[in-house]
Amino acid sequence: MQFERINPLTGAVASQAEAMQPSDISAIAGRAGEAFAQWAATGPNARRSVLMKAAAALEARAEAFVEAMMGEIGATKGWALFNLGLAASMVREAAALTTQISGEVIPSDKPGCVAMALREPVGVILGIAPWNAPIILGVRAIAVPLACGNAVILKASEQCPRTHALIIEAFEEAGFPEGVVQVVTNAPKDAADVVGALIDAPQVKRINFTGSTAVGRIIAKRAAEHLKPCLLELGGKAPLIVLDDADLDEAVKAAAFGAFMNQGQICMSTERIIVVDAVADAFAEKFKAKVSSMAVGDPRDGTTPLGAVVDAKTVAHCQSLIDDALAKGAQLLTGGETTQNVLMPAHVVAGVTQDMKLFRDESFGPVVGVIRARDEAHAIELANDTEYGLSAAVFTRDTARGLRVARQIKSGICHVNGPTVHDEAQMPFGGVGASGYGRFGGKAGIDSFTELRWITMETQPGHFPI
Repeated sequence: MQFERINPLTGAVASQAEAMQPSDISAIAGRAGEAFAQWAATGPNARRSVLMKAAAALEARAEAFVEAMMGEIGATKGWALFNLGLAASMVREAAALTTQISGEVIPSDKPGCVAMALREPVGVILGIAPWNAPIILGVRAIAVPLACGNAVILKASEQCPRTHALIIEAFEEAGFPEGVVQVVTNAPKDAADVVGALIDAPQVKRINFTGSTAVGRIIAKRAAEHLKPCLLELGGKAPLIVLDDADLDEAVKAAAFGAFMNQGQICMSTERIIVVDAVADAFAEKFKAKVSSMAVGDPRDGTTPLGAVVDAKTVAHCQSLIDDALAKGAQLLTGGETTQNVLMPAHVVAGVTQDMKLFRDESFGPVVGVIRARDEAHAIELANDTEYGLSAAVFTRDTARGLRVARQIKSGICHVNGPTVHDEAQMPFGGVGASGYGRFGGKAGIDSFTELRWITMETQPGHFPI
């Protein structure tokens, strides 16, 4: 049985994929469990070699990835190729980690006892990836787990099943043992039951999920029933603080990029621009001019910086946040009518206050609120007035001041004089609060996807009290 993904812009069928059922999961998990032992026993340089081949196989599918992302989620070619480039980097970084999965010898108080802390593969890892940055986040869900010697199951997004299937095709071509890398696709109506069956499968030992906070809570509760650890990278409401001594031109560039790259459909997207009163008017004038120059258009034409959002629901949600803010006294600096259902222009709403939904609710679309702060302390207070805590940024010409402010912002990530949207394969990536827990990336990922074991070896005869 198949299900169809519809192109959000044209209404045509973008892709078809197998509509797997909960009854299919036992066999898939069983194959992964059986394949795990062989892959776990594979040496680090052999694992590295296969991962390097996977990176090359991903890059060889560039045209197919662009076509799939354009059709399934309305992405621009530039966003698709950026996804592919960073994803390949993530795989190569994972390959480099295979010889970094180290332990240590710990001094023991017991004479003749050699005590060791060793990191070992866990088993089968379930990775659940979203649609918005599908190659990056699909690869992130499986690359470091594989480097650590685990088998993986990638639960593809219902909104981009072809894009996620292409990842698995590339990894299979690289030469992983059969069953080590698998994908699960399902129709939207079956998502909850399929994910539940995957979490419940006894072979699955850990789960990583990137997506909404609401769904993350459901997954964490289901996993907790089995005492299975989760790595959750969830929603965000990223603040970008502009202090009175900021380089406004740099702040404007970073804010525009952070708010509207991929139409604001990034977990790190700048959702709140918090500007101190002393420079608020000057910033608003420059920011309005910048954003007004950023046109939206058909991503297939490749002539505009903004393309389509993923569906009409996104437009309706964003518009409701805008309408609520305007009804409560905010002002629309720039915006416009949405065309073809999903071509939504960039919207900037000034005068946003804490009683407005736009201050608190994640938009995940092309709209950003501008908020005035009295001073530095008030800006920090506003930045922290949120349940989320993924990414943040602060702009100031005084880097020591910037670091001081960054240390006071409650987020997993903060950038001084850089945009809130910034990702690198080797960096510890994750949030706090409603943005989740655990870290992807680099050596932090090793901790997420291995078991730390204490093993001792006695070298002298034992002496016991009984």
